[in-house]
Amino acid sequence: MRLRTACALLLLLTACAEREAPPASAASPAAPPATTPAPDRAVRVDYEAVLAAPGRPAADREQDAWRKPAESLAFFAVQPGMSVLDLFAGAGYYTELLSAAVGPTGHVVAHNNKAYLDGVGDELTRRFADSRLPNVEQVTAEANELVLTPGRFDFVLLSAVYHDVYYVNEARNWPRIDGPRLLAELFEGMKPGATLVVIDHAAPSGSPAETGGTLHRIDPEIVKRDFAAAGFVLDAESDVLRNPADDYTKNVFDPAVRAKTDRFMLRFRRP
Repeated sequence: MRLRTACALLLLLTACAEREAPPASAASPAAPPATTPAPDRAVRVDYEAVLAAPGRPAADREQDAWRKPAESLAFFAVQPGMSVLDLFAGAGYYTELLSAAVGPTGHVVAHNNKAYLDGVGDELTRRFADSRLPNVEQVTAEANELVLTPGRFDFVLLSAVYHDVYYVNEARNWPRIDGPRLLAELFEGMKPGATLVVIDHAAPSGSPAETGGTLHRIDPEIVKRDFAAAGFVLDAESDVLRNPADDYTKNVFDPAVRAKTDRFMLRFRRP
């Protein structure tokens, strides 16, 4: 029974967050040395070069075909010198790319909670071995205990995780998340004009929020509603990860749809 439970948790974390990172910090990320102006988002970044960076893990490259990272990074509009938060970074697929995109003058905070760290195991340890991502700070905190430095971040990423705001499983270290509090904390931690991107598995229009806890999918309109209520402004949408051939009745862990789900990308701006 214990083995079955452990395997189920690992599947949940892999599909929901598709990321990484062992703990290195307390709940609140260390404040940056000084406040810096927001980087110019008009700078052209060669995201293909980011993907081709020497030393990028082979396991990450194998996921590129379905994750479409070059197109995703272009939608993120991440620039050198930015301060970035990768919320529920999981095994760190996007953490690695964000680290390269912001460069040595930028900084990435890779956040995880206990459930994520238990699920990714030594995958994160390997990613951060030998200080290979020196501009990344690892932070461990439960969602309801996350405290961010006000006005710190230029960009925040939530990849395949927002639906878990509506997931509850105390036995697997996933208590009910206070969604409005979490979004308020993110809002407070971002600079005026900063952006936030949500990538998630789509549920059919009109699906209840609880679908986030059953099928690990969410109706994009629920995401828009929640973020608008928190003060965010919808800035753009992308169809680059959409797949209308998805079977929306299946859990995202089902082998028939895994890595082939219909995923939406929404970019929000903090006024």
